[in-house]
Amino acid sequence: MPLTDRQRKQLRTLAHPRKPVVIVGQKGLTENVIEEIRLALEHHELVKIKVNVADRDARNEAVQQICEQTGADLVQRIGFIATLFRRNPEKPGIQL
Repeated sequence: MPLTDRQRKQLRTLAHPRKPVVIVGQKGLTENVIEEIRLALEHHELVKIKVNVADRDARNEAVQQICEQTGADLVQRIGFIATLFRRNPEKPGIQL
């Protein structure tokens, strides 16, 4: 189920003080990076990812691939930082 505008706003507020927990480096999206993002989403539900890719189109594509491969929703993307949300079905921690 896609996020509503009100839910996105709430998630942006919660994500504001957080630091990126995963950094996508020069090697791009490897299976290990995707697995780390999956684990971070499972544990935190709301995470920031830093995508260190110089080209804007490549950054957009990398964020899109992350969302597709992890099942996460994109809350927002500003510059190199993307905020992702995926509810933990067993232990939901963030109430929307």
